[in-house]
Amino acid sequence: MKRLVILAIGFVTTLVATSAVYAQSKEIPGDAVTITATVEAIDTATRTLTVKNTDGTYEPITVPRTMTRFSEIKVGDTITARFFNNVVVRKKPAGEAAVDTAKDALTPGAGAKPGATAATQRTITATITAIDPKVPSISFKGENVNWNYSSRVEDKNALAQVKVGDRVDITWTEALTVALVAQKK
Repeated sequence: MKRLVILAIGFVTTLVATSAVYAQSKEIPGDAVTITATVEAIDTATRTLTVKNTDGTYEPITVPRTMTRFSEIKVGDTITARFFNNVVVRKKPAGEAAVDTAKDALTPGAGAKPGATAATQRTITATITAIDPKVPSISFKGENVNWNYSSRVEDKNALAQVKVGDRVDITWTEALTVALVAQKK
């Protein structure tokens, strides 16, 4: 699961860097990944599940304290986890104030089995610090956060639409839904 989240974050940041150059506001269609895994161990003190993926690898999942039905999860249960991300990039007009906001939400599952959806949305303002049309690549620096990012850009023509010093708001939304799978009888 940790690997899944890291891969998804890498995917999101790559999209952020390449999408910032397209238009005044650009939405990147969401990407969804679903896995099924078996609960192999439960650490109640840290609220961590160790799950075994179908490829035989083990991953830890830390469950938020706001999920009230954690105690109902048992070793041997099968879970399904879906990860979704979405990115929106907007070119800022001159003089508009920088932003750095984050919102978290947890929605409990409605079924008989424990489950929940956890979501995070973050918006930051970044400035384009470098463009290299030979690679091609683009670099950003967060204005109110210690965030620097550089990435290749697949569409060379997109780089012609922006310049060093342009400011953008980058909003990314990530959601993870975890649910126990009904056991076969």
